[in-house]
Amino acid sequence: MSMLTATVTKIVPLTDRVSEFTLHGKDLPDFAPGAHIRVQLPDGESRAYSLIRTGAQSGPPDSYTIAVQREDDGKGGSRFMHRLKEGEAIRFEAPKCDFPLDAAAPAVLLAGGIGVTPLISMATALEEAGQSFAFHYAGRSAPVMAYREALADRFGARLHLHCDDDASALNLDAVIAALGPAHLYLCGPRGMIDAALARAEAAGIPRDRVHVELFDNAQPVQGETAFEVELSSSGQVFTVAPGQSIIDALEAGGIDVLYDCRRGDCGICQCGVIEGTPDHRDVVLTADEKAAGKVMQICVSRAKTPRLVLDL
Repeated sequence: MSMLTATVTKIVPLTDRVSEFTLHGKDLPDFAPGAHIRVQLPDGESRAYSLIRTGAQSGPPDSYTIAVQREDDGKGGSRFMHRLKEGEAIRFEAPKCDFPLDAAAPAVLLAGGIGVTPLISMATALEEAGQSFAFHYAGRSAPVMAYREALADRFGARLHLHCDDDASALNLDAVIAALGPAHLYLCGPRGMIDAALARAEAAGIPRDRVHVELFDNAQPVQGETAFEVELSSSGQVFTVAPGQSIIDALEAGGIDVLYDCRRGDCGICQCGVIEGTPDHRDVVLTADEKAAGKVMQICVSRAKTPRLVLDL
């Protein structure tokens, strides 16, 4: 994987936990609304951060903008970012978009917390295209919602702020009921995503009009047990330990696996299930697809049976 290098030229605190980072570099590729970069961490791991665009641009960019929320109980990516100083360099993968926007169709954008970042670029693109859209932004309270004032100034009546601690709290039923022919773009924590997906499915919204990106990494579930995964192509069997993903188990065994998000929202790691019952933990599949158990996302999902035979 080719890596890019940029210098952190500006850091702006937006809330107590969220800071905006401006990254300047040479030969930076352009990017589509919804795209992200994966920043390299000192331990060799990487973390994905959505790219933010708030205005028109001609030609390749000379800088990127991201916003990072500090997660003190997280796996270290946000702590690394929040320790950076202006003038330091970081390395990252070129932009990739698993959360594309169809700017030719009207849209409803629904963000929860720091999940607002990719939707800012989408709202900007929709406005530039003269496309109809509504932008719903939910958070616990106004002071913790990054960009709320700038977004209100930019998008006016198209922005709807929802704070859990007052009368403006998000009403998912109302958002789904008002969707009409628009596409729905969801980004935020799993609880909000799961609730919105359930309501959209119950309302008969076609799944190809609902687009999702999670801002929560998968968390181990208490009481998890080990299970086995067999690859149908070779007959190889791998043990997946509690708290370990199928992808991690396969890679530890020398198997090259295609994946990206590792949150269960992009669908890149999806594979067929030949035998066994998956324990689905993604937001890609519909309820009917999960019940059928014929495919699964191996970055987050596990097994309800002692062994899964996968079409790999």
